[in-house]
Amino acid sequence: MGQGFLQIALTLSIVVLITPKLGRYMARIFLGENTILDLILNPIEKIIDKLAGIRKKEEMTVWQYIRAVIYSNLVMGISVYALISFQRLLPWNPNRFGTPTWDILLHTTISFLTNTDQQHYTGETTLSYFSQTAALGFLMFTSAATGLSVGIAFIRGLTGRKLGNFYVDITRAITRILLPLSIIGAIALIALGVPQTLNETLVVQTLEGGTQYIARGPVASFEMIKMLGENGGGFFGANSAHPFENPNGAANLIEIIAMLAIPTSLIYTYGVFANNLKQTWLLFWTVFIIFVVLIWITAAGELQGNPLINNALGVQLPNLEGKELRFGWAETALWAVAATATMCGAVNGMQDSLMPSGIFSTLFNMFLQIIWGGQGIGTAYLFIYLILTVFITGLMVGRTPEFFGRKIEQPEIVLASIVLLIHPIVILIPSAIALGYPISLSGISNPGFHGISQVVYEYASASANNGSGLEGLKDNTLWWNLSTSFSILIGRYIPIMAMLLLADSISHKPKAPETPGTLRTDSLLFTTVTAGVTIILGVLTFFPVLALGPIAEGFKLAAGS
Repeated sequence: MGQGFLQIALTLSIVVLITPKLGRYMARIFLGENTILDLILNPIEKIIDKLAGIRKKEEMTVWQYIRAVIYSNLVMGISVYALISFQRLLPWNPNRFGTPTWDILLHTTISFLTNTDQQHYTGETTLSYFSQTAALGFLMFTSAATGLSVGIAFIRGLTGRKLGNFYVDITRAITRILLPLSIIGAIALIALGVPQTLNETLVVQTLEGGTQYIARGPVASFEMIKMLGENGGGFFGANSAHPFENPNGAANLIEIIAMLAIPTSLIYTYGVFANNLKQTWLLFWTVFIIFVVLIWITAAGELQGNPLINNALGVQLPNLEGKELRFGWAETALWAVAATATMCGAVNGMQDSLMPSGIFSTLFNMFLQIIWGGQGIGTAYLFIYLILTVFITGLMVGRTPEFFGRKIEQPEIVLASIVLLIHPIVILIPSAIALGYPISLSGISNPGFHGISQVVYEYASASANNGSGLEGLKDNTLWWNLSTSFSILIGRYIPIMAMLLLADSISHKPKAPETPGTLRTDSLLFTTVTAGVTIILGVLTFFPVLALGPIAEGFKLAAGS
């Protein structure tokens, strides 16, 4: 038991040490300051800018920035859909895979385009190496960079700057953050045993005289951007529980750190932009504490095990169902919470086999989206809750709410409300339809409380751009492919548009001088109130489905029925 919690503590300590270094590095990149990679990358970026017609000094208006996001994503989505459609004619297809059905292809394209990477197919038996790398691997970089760019534009707006240029931001996010770190990480994974090859599936004869087919491919490069970019989509159907994606404890440690690195560091990046590191650390430790509490809830549940099994055997065993023994209960619990907190969605064990407390924690992460949140977008969600807290506390003390000296008025609250209301709408309404009409019931493997969790989890994962799932749900059907695609699209692009409009609105407001009556947002009291408001809003919105799902299942197990 002690060793498991020690592993968790050591992993989190490494993440805390990385945060200020990476956070300051990202701030320097997006503030246009000199970095260590300038000598190598400046000439390459000049070529890219010239070919693409990008003018670095040209600032975009908010609607130009929004159109750039939408149009670029549309072109990339159509291109990838076409590439996979013709994969049988393209190279790097040693297993001669054909074209997937139109609905799974549509869902897959939308999912990877939006940094969701929800998978209703098995990678090693569906897609060629070309489709995995040139199509999906390409989207893993661009979707992560899109989210990071929007997050930086949001931070610029909050701190009184112009939003910037989307094409400059996405290029710098890829060339100076995602690509260099992915190359270093992929080399480390290769050294630890992750394959990187274009050879076809290996056919071997077993000792019993049977035939075994061992799938392989360019896994290491795919795996690293999957984790670093909060993508989560696996090269293999078993995702990071597969020994070729995650072979040992060292690889597991690297992948968890990669998963957490950018979302945790982006809070520090905000502090550099705002020149207010005090508020940065207050927010960081607030989120960190909630994160640790959720890890403890999950890990304690896995360590205590299933009471039905333990009572029948008369011994106390941890819950090892759905887990790789090379990781055990502790690392599986840490991974599950980290993957849903960061919206990565990768798994190193089966989420469907978690105890109810673990399913509660993972759902809670996806409902709030701020612990630590998705690539760039999660930080924006965190500051939207901060703005709402400023508004509520301002009303309580009878003052006009201000954030960094800029008034928070009706337009900002309307936009913030849109961001926060879209999420429950595209989770709860489709979930109600799925549970209420027979068209979808064939996919639900459990008619009880766990079945409710399966359905709600699927749409929460789609709307939060997470991608993980309770895989007892048979989701490769027309209904699930199309309905989750709807939740993915709405859950991604409507909040992005509202966030950018909100940031732009704040950036244009004049800054009022600070007075003795100014409500300071960098105090421990205000940060605590923000945490309370965030949790209360999340609980009020989603408590009924949590009560009918994991909470009810937990009581049922405890009662021994």
